[in-house]
Amino acid sequence: MRVSSESAGLWRATDDGAAAADGEAQGRAVLGHQPHRPVLAVPRDWAHHRKRLARCVLGFGRRTVGGVRGRLYVVTDPSDGDLVEPKPGTLRHAAVQEEPLWIVFAGDMIIRLNEELLVNSHKTIDGRGANVHIAYGAGITLQFVENVIIHGVHIHDIKVGGGGFIRDSPNHYGLRTRSDGDGISIFGSSNIWIDHVSMSNCMDGLIDAINASTAITISNNHFTHHNEVMLFGAHDENSEDAVMQVTRMPRCRWGFFHVLNNDYTHWQMYAVGGSQHPTIVSQGNRYIAPADINAKQVTKRDYATEDQWRQWTWRSEGDLLMNGAFFVQSGPRRPHLRFSNKGMIKAKPGSFATRLTRYSGALTCKVNAPC
Repeated sequence: MRVSSESAGLWRATDDGAAAADGEAQGRAVLGHQPHRPVLAVPRDWAHHRKRLARCVLGFGRRTVGGVRGRLYVVTDPSDGDLVEPKPGTLRHAAVQEEPLWIVFAGDMIIRLNEELLVNSHKTIDGRGANVHIAYGAGITLQFVENVIIHGVHIHDIKVGGGGFIRDSPNHYGLRTRSDGDGISIFGSSNIWIDHVSMSNCMDGLIDAINASTAITISNNHFTHHNEVMLFGAHDENSEDAVMQVTRMPRCRWGFFHVLNNDYTHWQMYAVGGSQHPTIVSQGNRYIAPADINAKQVTKRDYATEDQWRQWTWRSEGDLLMNGAFFVQSGPRRPHLRFSNKGMIKAKPGSFATRLTRYSGALTCKVNAPC
């Protein structure tokens, strides 16, 4: 798994103890803010050029273009009544289509999903220009799909789904078991970009990426009021998750994680954790430790002896450690990374955290005004 994470706003924790950005992953991931290319530095006519957004993705998910090759689909109906024959004009009807689509919203709406929303490949869910909340019901699932962008929406108060027959494409529906209550669940999927999304208070994780998901960038998001925020890799035995590449702030299993230009505060157990020898490169983050003298350490390693985890490559470069925060590094001083540097974003110093994270989460973009 490859995951990239960039300036993701404030990371908060609940009374249960784990940091709000708590993820486990396999693959490559980038987690954080994109410091060198303003994602939405666009003029007042941005609504006429929505698809330019696809040029902005950086990190391991840099090849993601979503529905850029498709038509605009305007969601006009916030209902979610029929899971097998979704009504045209609803988000569910748009999400299951086979063709590439750039999905936008006719106006402000709260969408309560009766069961998990199965998103097909080559889709962009673009909430700019409207105040869109996916809330008080089930969450979003990306399962065995590729090339999906989720941008500019609020996802919160997500509940466990009961399962049942749910459509996942125009030609197929199947019997689904209960969903876990994740805000966004990524399963066996690749080329995913989650950007400027505000997430909080989901029953399980905010974002889970498992089962060899890879090439993921999670950027410019705001996560708050949650425990177990991000999980990358759900099981120690799933070694196929070693392909995971993720950019962002995680609780990681296997894989390669680039965590850059995030602002971490109010954690109660740790900010960055992992097991099963993940590679974690932390660059340009600000870690402000809580008052609790027992929770000053940024890192947490699970299910390994010290002799074992000392071999894991966990590096801190240019991070700003405040209020007694400390990052326990491990691995060789000049590690030979198992993945190439291609897709890694050049980080700003940790002292830039405030300015890089000030626009985290869903933006209040309005048509005919700069966004």
